[in-house]
Amino acid sequence: MKDLREMTAAELVSVTWSDAPAPGGGSIAALAGSLGAALTGMVANLSQGPKYEAIREEMAAIAAEMKDLKDGLLLAMQQDTEAFSLYMAALAMPKNTDEEKAVRREKMQLGLKSAAETPLQVAKSILPVFAMAEKVLSWGNPNAATDALVSAMLARTGMLGALLNVKINLGSIKDEAYVKAMALEVSALEKAALEGEKRVLARSEYSASLC
Repeated sequence: MKDLREMTAAELVSVTWSDAPAPGGGSIAALAGSLGAALTGMVANLSQGPKYEAIREEMAAIAAEMKDLKDGLLLAMQQDTEAFSLYMAALAMPKNTDEEKAVRREKMQLGLKSAAETPLQVAKSILPVFAMAEKVLSWGNPNAATDALVSAMLARTGMLGALLNVKINLGSIKDEAYVKAMALEVSALEKAALEGEKRVLARSEYSASLC
């Protein structure tokens, strides 16, 4: 399959709609996070003119950080699809003998762990968007306020979507200690996503009815 980052928007939507097993929710969650970072970066870029001289350096730093983050999350969009492919490849391994079955089970478990760890990292990567969105909303160009709000909403969707993909993979992993540790991280990140979005939305009159 063509690298997801190289697809047009129409191509990406079409392949997501198709019966192909990937890209799925994990890749789309990473895309949502990338778009959230891009929107916060856009507001920061719109807040660097003469009128915003006092905060120009701060806004430039935010824009640069969000550029790196959006690019990293686009890469993660592709990596999520590749991680799932490892599990699918393990499923296709031969299982005619006890030895083959044991190797197949081991590879499946490794594939599941990879498929869980990739979206967990996506969720962690998205988290800073909330703090940056809050800053650009508070200090930046007021004409782009709703862009900052949409950024936070996309970040929440990206994080929670990624974490759902962690959960579904954890359900098939046999390593109990691993599952327990991952579940604790998931719970903390879910809480952070909900609180982060709420904090940003509370800063604007436009989103008061959503809080």
